[in-house]
Amino acid sequence: MRIESIMNETQKHFKNENIDQQRATEQHNIFTETLQKNGAEVIELPANPELNEQVFTRDIGFTIDDLLFIGAMDEPLRKQEPLLLKAWCEDYGIPFHESENGSIEGGDVLLDGERVWIGVSSRTTEQAIDALRSELPDKQIEGISLRDGVLHLDCALNILSDSWALIYPPAFSTADIKRIQSRFNLIPMTRAEYFNLGPNVLSIGNQTVISLKQNKRINQELANQGFHVIGIDFSEIIKSGGSFRCCSLPLHRGQ
Repeated sequence: MRIESIMNETQKHFKNENIDQQRATEQHNIFTETLQKNGAEVIELPANPELNEQVFTRDIGFTIDDLLFIGAMDEPLRKQEPLLLKAWCEDYGIPFHESENGSIEGGDVLLDGERVWIGVSSRTTEQAIDALRSELPDKQIEGISLRDGVLHLDCALNILSDSWALIYPPAFSTADIKRIQSRFNLIPMTRAEYFNLGPNVLSIGNQTVISLKQNKRINQELANQGFHVIGIDFSEIIKSGGSFRCCSLPLHRGQ
C-alpha cells in the first residue's frame, strides 16, 4: 500500500508523508480480528503487490440481496482489481454479474431495504446506474449526484440503520439533502470529520458500528442514539482515502 499517482484529495494531503506499510498492516489486522470476534467470516483475496489500492475491496463489487455484482473501475490503476474477485468466484463456483455499461464502484452503492442509493461520481456513471435499474426492476434505485472532489457516496453518506444515517451535507445539493432527510434522521459531519473519513464507518449488525476512534464527537453522537461503537485506529489506512467500509465487501449479510 502506497501513494503513487494522486487519486483523491486525501492522498494529495499525505503524498509527501506517504504510508507506513507496517503500521497500516497492523491496523488492518486489528480490523480483521474485530470482524471475526463479532461473528464475521473473513475471506482475504490474494494480494498483488502491483495493486497498491487493493485494500479497498468495497469498490470491486457489491452484493444486493443474493446477487454479487462485480464492479467496473474507471481509475486505470485499479482496473485489474475486479479480475481477482472474478477469478476467486470462478474458483469457488460463486455466481456473479458483471457490469458492462459504464463504470460503477461499490463505494457508491448504499443499500436501504428495497431502495438502493447510488452516487453519481467520477467513478460511477449514469449509464451504469441505468443498466442496474434494468437488471433489478423490483428495486427502487435512486441516483444521487456528488459534488466535485467527493470520491464515493460512502465517503459522505452512510446508512447506520432503518432510521439513522451519517452525512457530510456540503457533498450534496439542497434538493438531495431533503430527499435523504425524508428517509433518515441525520448526524451531520464537520469538514475535519469528513477529512478523517467520519462517514465511512462499518455497521456490522445489532446496532454495532466500527468507527475511527479519533472521531470522538461522532462516536459519542452514535452512542447517544443507542449504537455500540467499536473504536479502532485506522489512521494509516485513511491516508489513501478510505476507511472501514471501504476495506470490506460483504458477500452475505445476516438477518
